[in-house]
Amino acid sequence: MTNSLNTNSVITLGIIMNGVTGRMGTNQHLLRSIMAIRSEGGIKLPSGDVVMPDPILVGRNGAKLAALAARAGVARWTVSLSEALEDPFNSIYFDAQLTKLRASSVKSAIQAGKHIYCEKPTGVNTAEAYELYTLAKQRGVCQGVVQDKVFLPGLIKLKWLIDSGYFGRILSVRGEFGYWVFTGHDQIPAQRPSWNYRKEEGGGIIVDMLCHWRYVLDNLFGSVKSLTCLGATHLPERVDEDGNLYACTADDSAYATFKLEGGTVAHFNSSWTVRVRRDDLLTLQVDGTNGSAVAGLRECVIQPYNATPRPVWNPDQESSIDFSANWMKVPNNQLFDNGFKSQWELFLKHVATGSPFPYDLREGAKGVQLAELGMQSWAEQRWVDVPELER
Repeated sequence: MTNSLNTNSVITLGIIMNGVTGRMGTNQHLLRSIMAIRSEGGIKLPSGDVVMPDPILVGRNGAKLAALAARAGVARWTVSLSEALEDPFNSIYFDAQLTKLRASSVKSAIQAGKHIYCEKPTGVNTAEAYELYTLAKQRGVCQGVVQDKVFLPGLIKLKWLIDSGYFGRILSVRGEFGYWVFTGHDQIPAQRPSWNYRKEEGGGIIVDMLCHWRYVLDNLFGSVKSLTCLGATHLPERVDEDGNLYACTADDSAYATFKLEGGTVAHFNSSWTVRVRRDDLLTLQVDGTNGSAVAGLRECVIQPYNATPRPVWNPDQESSIDFSANWMKVPNNQLFDNGFKSQWELFLKHVATGSPFPYDLREGAKGVQLAELGMQSWAEQRWVDVPELER
């Protein structure tokens, strides 16, 4: 019998996770991504090596950090960002803080030579977000921004259809996003934090959601060339976490139309003041010359040209067509992991091996740019062109 020596190694990556005591940071990034990767034994590379993340939690509230660390089974936490940045074991900096706090922390991490991965928006304006991209590029560190929606099963199926040529020429994209966020009155708690509705704290649905629609449109349908956007603050008052009434200074709804490269027109309604009567909290309807599709978070249905009904307008009698029935479900031909976790795995592989990772901080700056131009369009009540951000 011949004994073989196992030379495979574990590549441990220390990750500073700043601002993960919030809902998204805790659930999607820490528990369902980093800790899930650890519980699975790390990320297996083709070489046989394993990439293992080792997080240290950073924040301003020590009690919250200690409780979250105990809950997640994380050994390391600190209220000192500088202390975490000074430790050479920590090679990656992740930021999920409030947007207005992000740039200064990311700059400090870049200066310390850390690889950067962060939530969006990556800055309070385009100039700030683009500066992070240029600083990271000059420093030579790996960089990435969360682009979670392209990792949703429904949008992955939609991408399959696009890549297969199913649609023919894509004519239009219609996005419907949102749900009713309770105001905090009548003892029904709000599902989103109060800062979302305060412009001075970085709130507003245009700033939040147009960052998402930029990377969805760019990656699936074509780069955005111009837009028009109308915002609204439909509900002027809400109740905060302490039970105090406050005035809403940020937009809670946005109605935006985008012209894409190649002639496709996209329109997205985004609202926290809408009641859902659709298949999901987010639905995308794509219409093409050869067929249509409607994708939600997890499912996708199609209606090809040769299965399209032929309605005739006649409001004086009941329609004989069941319009919801004439769609076919795209099957689940693969297992879909948590989208945040899938992108974390790609980024950690990028850091460990240099494998491709297309979602850099320039992509994050493009999202901030679209949101900023959306605000400009609303203020000036006109179409606005989207200039290219240089590499």
